[in-house]
Amino acid sequence: MTETTGEPMGEVRRAFHEELDELRREVVREAALVTEAIPRGTEILLGGDLEGAQALIESDDELDLLSLEIEEHAIRLLTLQQPFASDLRAVVTALKMNGEIERSGDLVINIAKACRRMYGATFSPRCRGIIEQMSEEAARLYRYAIDAYVEGNASLAGALDDMDDRLDALNKDFVQAIFETHGQGEIDLQASVQLALIGRYYERIGDHAVNIGDMVQFMVTGWMPEHTGAARAKARRESHPHPQDESEDS
Repeated sequence: MTETTGEPMGEVRRAFHEELDELRREVVREAALVTEAIPRGTEILLGGDLEGAQALIESDDELDLLSLEIEEHAIRLLTLQQPFASDLRAVVTALKMNGEIERSGDLVINIAKACRRMYGATFSPRCRGIIEQMSEEAARLYRYAIDAYVEGNASLAGALDDMDDRLDALNKDFVQAIFETHGQGEIDLQASVQLALIGRYYERIGDHAVNIGDMVQFMVTGWMPEHTGAARAKARRESHPHPQDESEDS
């Protein structure tokens, strides 16, 4: 009797893990599309490639479709399989990462759209160099984030926040370079604003990579950075109850 009832359950679990592996592959493929698009978007921007910009913008439809499929797949696993513990964290992680990756793709598309808005503008050597560095750094952070996910490497995932400091510093340098270039009359105000936005797009891509790292830590350990803050808030609330709580107790 035990073997008869246990065998179907084993089949269910095996089928679930096959579905979970497929979900992971979909997330990795989605992230790969974004990682490859970052240097491509940069090349388009710096080269003033309007045709390339349009092609990249149109390719976002594929990413949107894949994002929708991942979301539906994850929700189906949650509702039909009712996973427990680490399996549940794996599905939730894929679902949340999907949102981070899709928004990162949108930021790359914003870079392509900026190419159209800035068509004909010239980039100073310093601005061009910093843009190239920000692009490389954003793509590097994304590759590390996905490596951490594939390997289940919580240490690498946790290190992403410190790695992102480099991209933040580059963006500050970029803003300074924009001010200097505009002050020298090399670019007009509209181009200056567009450049500042472009720097912000790269910085936000890095932020999304860090968020993915947080998700990987949650998947592996069950811990999220905000858990520490939440625990402190709970402790403060318990040690210093709200006046309303005291009146209710009395």
